[in-house]
Amino acid sequence: MIGLIFGDTDFPIEILKTIKKKKINYLIIDLSKSKKFKKDKKSYSVSIGQFGKIINILKKSNCKKILFAGKVDKPNLSELKLDIKGIYYIPRIIKASKLGDAAILKEIIKILAQNKIKTENSLIFNPELYLKKGNFSKIKPNKQDQLDITKAIKTLNSLREYNFSQGVVVRNQKVISIEGKGGTKKMLEKSRSKKFRNHGVLVKFPKKKQDLRVDLPTIGLKTLKQSKTAGLKGIVVKNKQHVFLDKIKCIKFANKNKMFISVK
Repeated sequence: MIGLIFGDTDFPIEILKTIKKKKINYLIIDLSKSKKFKKDKKSYSVSIGQFGKIINILKKSNCKKILFAGKVDKPNLSELKLDIKGIYYIPRIIKASKLGDAAILKEIIKILAQNKIKTENSLIFNPELYLKKGNFSKIKPNKQDQLDITKAIKTLNSLREYNFSQGVVVRNQKVISIEGKGGTKKMLEKSRSKKFRNHGVLVKFPKKKQDLRVDLPTIGLKTLKQSKTAGLKGIVVKNKQHVFLDKIKCIKFANKNKMFISVK
């Protein structure tokens, strides 16, 4: 039995397809905004503050392993629905929240571990959703692109440990935009240029000292299209430390639009 703690994005849907195909016994803790898994008979809709309920559901089903997938927004602590265990654990969550989203996830993993529930890597069932080191498009980064990529990686590495940013846009060795709370879409909207077309790069790497079992940078066809609209030439992710959705469609789109997809 595997417990699936699901948030938003299409990543959880891909995991669920694989688990059903392999006939693995599962249950879902649905933390998505729209409760997108409510039609699944094995799904439980709960608040992130209901630790007692979450732990009881897992233990009642003899579920000793879980995985996280999908985006779970930082909770509004004043509006959280808390149960008794939630009240007990909330001071730790509040303390972690001051350090950022990554710290909250780390604290939740610790709480589950104390209750003898192990967190698995989110790609354990779907290794096909990451790319290995190399170039996956006909177009390859040129010298100028490589300089932009180096600048972007240095920028991400310089951010503090619990900064929520996983992405940065660099053009002509100048940092154009760093991912904020609005996510990749808003960052790319800020990066649009009328002057430069097919110029600049989006780099998406895990946060510094991130727990690589959860919250990996996710790329999909929407990201490629938004990058094209922003006038960028390519996207770079880190070897085996990302989720790449719609892989074939993304590569076709990149080739058609003379963009590159590169893995460092």
